[in-house]
Amino acid sequence: MPTQRISAFAGILSLCAAIGAACPALAQDTLESFSQITTPKKSGKLTSFNPLVTGESEPKNLREISCEALLTKDGAPMQHGLSWRIFSPIPGSDGKLSLLATSEGGSAAFQLVPGEYFVNVAFGRAAATKKLLVPESGAVEKQVMVLDAGGMMLNAVSGSDVRIPPNELTFSIYSSEAATDGERGLVVPDVKPNTVVRLNAGTYHVVSDYGTVNAVIRADIQVEAGKLIQATIQHRAAKLTLKLVSEEGGEAIADTAWSILTSSGDVVSESVGAFPTLVLAEGQYTAVARNKNKIYQRDFTVTAGQNTDVEVILPENPEQQAQAVTETD
Repeated sequence: MPTQRISAFAGILSLCAAIGAACPALAQDTLESFSQITTPKKSGKLTSFNPLVTGESEPKNLREISCEALLTKDGAPMQHGLSWRIFSPIPGSDGKLSLLATSEGGSAAFQLVPGEYFVNVAFGRAAATKKLLVPESGAVEKQVMVLDAGGMMLNAVSGSDVRIPPNELTFSIYSSEAATDGERGLVVPDVKPNTVVRLNAGTYHVVSDYGTVNAVIRADIQVEAGKLIQATIQHRAAKLTLKLVSEEGGEAIADTAWSILTSSGDVVSESVGAFPTLVLAEGQYTAVARNKNKIYQRDFTVTAGQNTDVEVILPENPEQQAQAVTETD
């Protein structure tokens, strides 16, 4: 499986809105669910069927339609992980196409009344749709759908190679092209680390958030048909614990309110507690601690991958206090 490491910013045909709205797909899966590229599993069964309201469904006029999907044009038929949907081509009163039949698993077979239909197959967020004409007589061709799809699995480190706890990471996947208003279309939100997102082949814009403050990295990642791409994003950030102490290494003082300012004076974080923990992007900051109507502050530097404590130390004598403390109303 190809692996990519991204350290900084590196520079799906809309099928039918009605069909897309009727086909929710699982966006995230375990790595094992994508092993179907090489490990076939038993196909699923037909789960529902409703005949077209415009046709009369009888055993004598039902035609069997076989359907299979391929990841790539030259690939083998997929054996699991597929969601099949058969739609009427005529929108209902709500403007949506009526869902007539479904099947989950691999290759599928449907008993359909002669007529026109839309066939949709989804593999996670990857999907393909085609129009189907079921004849009243004669041979019925197998419906072969090429998904042209692959997978993406994301993770991230801090600094050169410092592991980030999975619960502190989130990823969002966007389309690579921006609209006229400059916004990108959101493809999959809130992707967890080490989960497989199944997508149509193409380039996607990935946004990785470490923590909840300002540690954000963006990258463009290419998904190739039939392949699982494992990408590790490198965050230029670190985790810090803030402490107001009377001496270096001392016990943190409770009931302290904190503000973190950038070198330009912008507030990026506010919290209350004896030792709040936060993640900050690499750079210069000022920690401002407010306790018992007095304010203390300290400038500090965040270095990527170097998790540490930032201690704001109370002045030892009145002269130092006069320089470091600001009385508040």
